Amino acid sequence: MRNIYWLGTILGGGILAGAAAAYGGAATLFNRVIPRQDQLRVDLSEMADMDKWEEYKKIIRPKKEWLMQQNLEQISIKARDGIRLNGYYLPAEKPSKRLVIGCHGYTSCGLSDFAALSHYFHELGFDCLIVDHRAHGESEGDYVGFGILDRFDCLEWIRYILKRFNNEKEILLYGVSMGASTALMTAGFEDLPDNVKGIIADCAFTSPYDVFAHILKRDYKLPPFPVMNINDKMCRSKAGYGFNDYSTLIAMQTAKCPMLFIHGEEDNFVPTWMSEKNYEACKAPKKLLIVKNAGHGASYYENQKEYEEAVFEFVQKWIPEK
Repeated sequence: MRNIYWLGTILGGGILAGAAAAYGGAATLFNRVIPRQDQLRVDLSEMADMDKWEEYKKIIRPKKEWLMQQNLEQISIKARDGIRLNGYYLPAEKPSKRLVIGCHGYTSCGLSDFAALSHYFHELGFDCLIVDHRAHGESEGDYVGFGILDRFDCLEWIRYILKRFNNEKEILLYGVSMGASTALMTAGFEDLPDNVKGIIADCAFTSPYDVFAHILKRDYKLPPFPVMNINDKMCRSKAGYGFNDYSTLIAMQTAKCPMLFIHGEEDNFVPTWMSEKNYEACKAPKKLLIVKNAGHGASYYENQKEYEEAVFEFVQKWIPEK
């Protein structure tokens, strides 16, 4: 009897210690990822090694300098929960009915992630709306939405554009990483205006749960349970959403507008299979571009020619200049 008692004590202590470790790990993950981060927290080595970065900077730097020299109109709208969302409007050189909404990645901001592509879309004759997601840049918010909350914000930006321009704009949604997932999730709204003519999603993840589970396995050799379950409850309690509340795969079942999926073949942060899954699930007209030798969010810089040709072909087919 005494042996059974001590065995129960030892097992109980082990369970309690394991539970405490799981809770501690979940709390650490939550605090590092979900609250507002006013500095870039993504390891740049996920995109490329330093030698490649030096080459990428030759593309990024002059285009960002160009963007910052433009007469950008800073605008703001209210999200459905009342927080202020920030954006920058850059009109085309000539009056245009085409407008692209640029959505950035995690812990970045619109003027950083969309600098190079805004230059290209401007050359194509698009107005550009460059947004800061909630809890990023100049937008308010205490918690990152990881697409699940941001899709509602993106819908508000679409409504703002249609109201401001008398329903005359044809809208393209463009996003990279978290911004790409936001764009894809936005496509799942049943009341998405018909003015949204296409979506370009560069290295989108399928859901916050999937990408966090991938990082846990890759970096810590841990299964999703129980850390992700605890973390999910923390996020629901503090930020108002759970990691599996919605996904791009759900959105793709009902999305109607054409899609261009882009992903780097060497992406180890958001695995390439996530875009492949999004592509498979999509019921709308679609195309998939896998860019060789490109890491996370680096496809444009790794092969600018191939990337721009794919974007140009997509735009000419689905949102031609009129």
